[in-house]
Amino acid sequence: MISRENFAGWYRNRLVWVAVILLAVSAGAVVLVNRARPKAEPADLQGQIMTRMRTTLEQADPGQHNHAGHSVQQVATAEEKPAVICGVRVYGYEPAAVTALADVRTVYGFHLCGVAEQKRPWDVAVKLAGPVIMDMSTEPPGIQVVEATADVMFVDRLREMFPDKYADLALKEALTDSEMADQRRRYDAAAGL
Repeated sequence: MISRENFAGWYRNRLVWVAVILLAVSAGAVVLVNRARPKAEPADLQGQIMTRMRTTLEQADPGQHNHAGHSVQQVATAEEKPAVICGVRVYGYEPAAVTALADVRTVYGFHLCGVAEQKRPWDVAVKLAGPVIMDMSTEPPGIQVVEATADVMFVDRLREMFPDKYADLALKEALTDSEMADQRRRYDAAAGL
């Protein structure tokens, strides 16, 4: 016959082993989930440049990449500034042979930013858009937009500022569909829609 003390010892050991097995399975699941999750920092240089460009434009005052007749006064003057949500496209960078973000000096691309005032839909938001050059050799990176002047047309100014291989892209291409969809999703969240 099994004594009461024998049964209690066996039962206790059984619970310990069940706890050990559950702990091992949980730890294994955490490792698998962390391996499958994409890293926050993109591994490729193009992705790193896009992330840096987007972050720089979103953190900059809208006046720094202000153009096309939009002025900062159009943005709400509430104490808390509304978020600026940007979509970007990288046309290229110089020097072209670099493999590390720290070595990139100049980025040529396109930006479309919306000022996400609360409850203001995308269609009526203040937007800042167009070809942009970022000087990555400074901290924070310098932002230079292409603007027409009274004497120089937009296309001519673009060709003055951009190398030919990027100027042709800038005249034809803006954001990709996936970048635009991501930007709209982030804009709606920031505007509380």
